[in-house]
Amino acid sequence: MLLLNPTSGKGRASAAAPVAVATLQDRGFEVVQVVGHDADDAAARLRRAIDAAPTAAVVACGGDGTVNLCLQAVASTDVPLGIVPAGTGNDVATHLGMPKAAAEAAAVIADALATGRRRVVDAGRAVSADGVDRWYLGVLSSGFDSMVNERANLMTWPSGQARYLRAILAELRSFSAVPYVMVVDEGLPTELREEKAGMLVAVGNGTSYGGGMRVCPGALMDDGLLSLIFLDEVSTPRFLRVFPRVFKGTHVEIPEVHEHVAGTVRLDAPGQVAYADGERIGPLPVEVRVVPAAVTLLVPPSGARAT
Repeated sequence: MLLLNPTSGKGRASAAAPVAVATLQDRGFEVVQVVGHDADDAAARLRRAIDAAPTAAVVACGGDGTVNLCLQAVASTDVPLGIVPAGTGNDVATHLGMPKAAAEAAAVIADALATGRRRVVDAGRAVSADGVDRWYLGVLSSGFDSMVNERANLMTWPSGQARYLRAILAELRSFSAVPYVMVVDEGLPTELREEKAGMLVAVGNGTSYGGGMRVCPGALMDDGLLSLIFLDEVSTPRFLRVFPRVFKGTHVEIPEVHEHVAGTVRLDAPGQVAYADGERIGPLPVEVRVVPAAVTLLVPPSGARAT
């Protein structure tokens, strides 16, 4: 089953899908292509397609949002997930070492199916205040970056990355530190409770979001733990100096950034929302936990233990 998001990557997914389908068919696989009118419709169509016929794999053709959509259907099942990266950021695919070219990515998926090569990884699971229960593979975030997403989603102009740049600049003018209540590993000897103001919080199963921002550089997808990053309240000039360091993951070296490992995290803050894999989860409080060995992935040999 190949799920296509025709809007991913400014139409790159629509161009990649026929190439991927042809490659898989040439390798002897029957491919059912699923396209929805929107995310909810696509998810419903994918589930119906999986229920209707034996499924060797689900393939996401698009960006991290498309991967996240497919994840909802395959997490905690024995159906493996393959990725043809054709979005804007493609953080999950990059983390796993997937080729960028559609034909090459599809060939990796075909080889993995033919040889039995798999990688089993953990997934995060988040439940928001409004009852939304959603899996994620990459990073869940709240604070500055989630408010940028909220602002960008309300904009009608411009499009693509320019919209997010405009949203960042607009949010910088009004954003202030958020009073968080954070509980880590509740009920365990490692329990940590903190109430303090912060600029952003990230809970990573993977390392990156936003097209290469290594916000949780210490995260591993198969260690049974989540990586928690908390940035204390800082001035706007200080924030502007610190933020670019996230692209190399060196932000964790500054004293205002705190890093923890956790099995569960509860976050609460007034007026805040959580995003995961670039998709809106819902308002805080949000309960997050890691589910070990929740997802089977079809990856290249180099991604069999990608970190």
